[in-house]
Amino acid sequence: MKSDAKRVLIFAEAVTLAHVARCTTIAEELSASGKYEVILAVDQRFQAVSRHAKYRHIGIESVSTDEFLKKLNKGSPLYSVKTLEKYVQEELKIFSEFSPDFVIGDFRLSLAISCRLAEIPYATVTNAYWSPYIETSYPIPELPITKIFGEAVAQKMFDLVRPAVFALHSLAFNRACKKFGLPPLAYDMREVYTHADFTLYADIESLFSMRDLPKNHFFIGPILWSADVDLPDWWWNLPEDKPIVFVTLGSSGNVTLLPMILETLSKMPLTVVCATAQRSDIEVCYPNVFIADYLPAEHAVSRCDLVVCNGGSPMVYQSLASNKPVLGLPSNLDQYLMMSTLRQSGRGCLIRSGQADPITIRRAVEQALTNTPENLAGECHLHLDKIIDLIEGKMAN
Repeated sequence: MKSDAKRVLIFAEAVTLAHVARCTTIAEELSASGKYEVILAVDQRFQAVSRHAKYRHIGIESVSTDEFLKKLNKGSPLYSVKTLEKYVQEELKIFSEFSPDFVIGDFRLSLAISCRLAEIPYATVTNAYWSPYIETSYPIPELPITKIFGEAVAQKMFDLVRPAVFALHSLAFNRACKKFGLPPLAYDMREVYTHADFTLYADIESLFSMRDLPKNHFFIGPILWSADVDLPDWWWNLPEDKPIVFVTLGSSGNVTLLPMILETLSKMPLTVVCATAQRSDIEVCYPNVFIADYLPAEHAVSRCDLVVCNGGSPMVYQSLASNKPVLGLPSNLDQYLMMSTLRQSGRGCLIRSGQADPITIRRAVEQALTNTPENLAGECHLHLDKIIDLIEGKMAN
C-alpha cells in the first residue's frame, strides 16, 4: 500500500447482518484494488463476518439486533436522540484519530451529521425503495394493527397515517441535527435514510420506477456476500434426484415460522437445505432436511432450485445472480418493499409472514418450481468503478 494512498473509512451499522455484509464486500473490493487504505468500523459482535480480511477493523457501538428488531416489529422509531448523539461523538473521535479522506456508511444515519461537521465527503449505501424519488406504494408490514384489523383494513389505515409515521421516524434525527447546529431535513424518514453527499442504491436499476434522480444519487448494483464458513459434511452427500430448496430466514426474518416451513417441505418430494443463522433450534429430524447454523449463500443458492427467505435484498439478489426463483416471507417494511418489487416484476412469490401456513407454503413452492424467472444475472454485480470515481472526486455532489 502506498503511503500516500487515500484512507477510506467504512461504517457498518450492525443491527442486521445485511448492513455488515454489504460494507464487508465494499471493503474487500476497495482493498483488493490496491488503491486505498481501507478501515472497516463495525460492532465487535459482527467482526467475525470478515475474519480473513486483510484490511483493518476498528470497533464501534451499534444498538443490539434484538432491540432494533423489537422496535421494527412494533413500528416504533428506531433511534433516540440520545443514541444518535452518542454515535456522532464516537464518529468524530474516530475521524480525529484516523483522518479519513472518504467515508462510506450503511444505515449509519448519524454519519450525515458527523461527516458534515468534520467536512469529510460521505456516501451512504441504501436501497432504492427507500428513496424519496421512487414511484411506489407502501404495503402494510406485520404490525400490531395488521393482526388486530386484518390486512385489508390495516392497509387503508396505514395509507392514511403513513406520512405522519414517516415524519415521526425523522424526529430524532432532526432534533440531533439541531443539537449540533445543523439545519434539519424534511420531516420524512426517506430523506433521513438516504441523506448524504452521495446516495448509492445497491439495486438493479431496471427493477425500479424512479423520478429524475439528483446528480448525487447513483445505482451501483447489488452487493453480493456469502458467509465465510466451511461447508458441512452432509453437503457432499446431498440427494440430487429431487428438487433442492434452500431455506433461510436470515438475521431478521420471522424465525418462529421455520419449524412449520421445514415440516411442510419435509412432506414434499424435495431435498431441503436450511441455514438457521443460529436463531432456531430445530429438534425434529427429517430424512430429507439438512440443517446448518450458516451456509455460504453463493454455494447454497447455486446448487438449489428455489430459495425460501425473508425477502430481504441480500438473499433476493444472491438468488437473482444465480437465476433462481424466490419465495419471500417478509415481516418488516424493508422486506415487503423488496419482495413487492420482485413480485411486480414477475420474478418472485410473496407470502405474508402473518398469513403463512402449510397450505400456502406448499402451493407457492409447487408453483415457483415450475416457473423460470427472467435471467438478471448479468445485472447482479457491484459497479465498483462508480465508488472509486466518488473517492477520487470525479463526480460532483
